[in-house]
Amino acid sequence: MIHIVFEEANTDVLQKAIELDENLQGDIIEIKDDFAVGPIVDIYGTEGYQQRRDWWKSLLEFSPYTEQLNIVDDKLMVHNLLRRLDEEPEEKAWIWMGQNAHDVCSYYWLMSQCKEYAGRIEVLYLNNLPFFSEKGNIFYPTHLHEIQPKEFLKAKKLARPITLSEFELDPDEWKKTCNENAMVRFLEGGKKIVGKEVDFYDKDILVNLTKTAQKLYKVLNNTLSKMKVQTGDVFLVWRIREMANEGKVVVAGDWAKGWKEITLVLPGGESVIVEETESEA
Repeated sequence: MIHIVFEEANTDVLQKAIELDENLQGDIIEIKDDFAVGPIVDIYGTEGYQQRRDWWKSLLEFSPYTEQLNIVDDKLMVHNLLRRLDEEPEEKAWIWMGQNAHDVCSYYWLMSQCKEYAGRIEVLYLNNLPFFSEKGNIFYPTHLHEIQPKEFLKAKKLARPITLSEFELDPDEWKKTCNENAMVRFLEGGKKIVGKEVDFYDKDILVNLTKTAQKLYKVLNNTLSKMKVQTGDVFLVWRIREMANEGKVVVAGDWAKGWKEITLVLPGGESVIVEETESEA
């Protein structure tokens, strides 16, 4: 059994679930790219792939993840996956997918390369399904890592082969999305992805800025904790830099020294940070 997930946090919780059920035993593979943001035109071609790498490189500059681009090679991962399926005819792969644009876009990107393995690629889409929280309350998770490991034991019953019809229709939908090449992709429901403008998340950032300067990390934490639709911190910081260029945000500090040196404030505000306790910083 090969398990495929699309976020590092999903890997951790699925590994804990596997430890609870020997029937889930298998290798876990993570697709690391976030295809819900950034350029994806000609994504399978050399030029489109390089354009996307260059875009990520510009975003990762000055971030805590500067080395990440060098260790992410999803194309090689897929190559190795398909080779393994060729060499092991009895092997199956399970694609675990939460109800969010990150997972659904990654599903489209991956399955469009797997048509020859129809019947052996199964999907577990936890779409609008209730689960129990740690406190025993029913909730509807949008990401796999929100689910308790023991709850995965019932989720495994959802596994089903990707149908021949899906192998025909889903790659066409993905091709349309790639050709549209919006910089942000949003999940409307089911597997319907729609493109949004690049400033789609700007409002989530701006609502957490004030006329008093704050550290970048504090703004990020507040933004990510309150966002109804999640995206990554690297993308948010890129948008902050873009808004600063447009005069919508005032940035102080040296980006070359890293995120920890940066402070943010709304135009016309006080640029000096008020003393904060360590817990507030």
